[in-house]
Amino acid sequence: MDFRSFLNRNKVIILDGAMGTELERRGALGRCNSNLTNPEIVEEIHRDYFNAGSNAVIANTFSMTRLYIETHNLKIDVEEVNRSGVKSAKDAAGEEGYVLGDIGSTAQMLEPYGTCKEEDLYNTFKEQASILSEAGVDGFIIETIFDLREALSAVRACRDVSGIPVIASMSFQTVKNGGRTMMGNSAEECAIRLTEGGADAVGTNCGNLAPKEMAEIVSIMKESTTLPIAAQPNAGKPKLEGGKVFYMKPKLYATETLECYKAGASIIGGCCGTTPEHIRILSDLIAKETGKKKEKN
Repeated sequence: MDFRSFLNRNKVIILDGAMGTELERRGALGRCNSNLTNPEIVEEIHRDYFNAGSNAVIANTFSMTRLYIETHNLKIDVEEVNRSGVKSAKDAAGEEGYVLGDIGSTAQMLEPYGTCKEEDLYNTFKEQASILSEAGVDGFIIETIFDLREALSAVRACRDVSGIPVIASMSFQTVKNGGRTMMGNSAEECAIRLTEGGADAVGTNCGNLAPKEMAEIVSIMKESTTLPIAAQPNAGKPKLEGGKVFYMKPKLYATETLECYKAGASIIGGCCGTTPEHIRILSDLIAKETGKKKEKN
């Protein structure tokens, strides 16, 4: 079954959890550079998420556009790092799992707040999407975006490259005033505009919200579009104690993230601080909630 058919079954899809914090936990520093220096660890993380109940994993290609790489002076080849990231994910997925190509923010401010033009974003997203598509991803996920214009540029680029599904996910700073991104876009506006822009699913991830708060964003989006809704909350708001960063425990995280499902999300996973254990417990809770066994692809 291709990913579009899987997406359109009106059943829950379990995504994976964090990659960056999980790489750090396993001693592999440098998120996307790990695709080239520690591909076996990247693959191991993907496999652990599949074993925890994920139907689809997100390739370790977050923000690996030429624009991001060059403006951050990273000594990484755009095509090599993206292809390597997809390969590790596909090797872990085998015949049953799905792999989504990860497209993240360029970290550039659009005019008039910065010097970047929307066409610059479109071009850099199109290049990355082309590489990811050629490498064999089953779909795209555009995530951790704070400016709706940037998200729309990415959706347009993906649509122009391939007919595979596109999930577009925004990051919100607050649930007040209808939910707002850092640039002031509301949850309703994001859902409507991304739907009109050609996304196959819309949603929210990361940001400055606890899982329970993210459920409020999901609810708003659910009322604003007929598309599937994705939710990938962080493992709470990190706390620094004794020089170490602590995140929400897996059971509490899963219990709170279940509220996103109840609010209408049908594509559910985790973001910063989540681990395979967080996803395993979440997957079990959702299976119990739906009264069914964990689904296979």
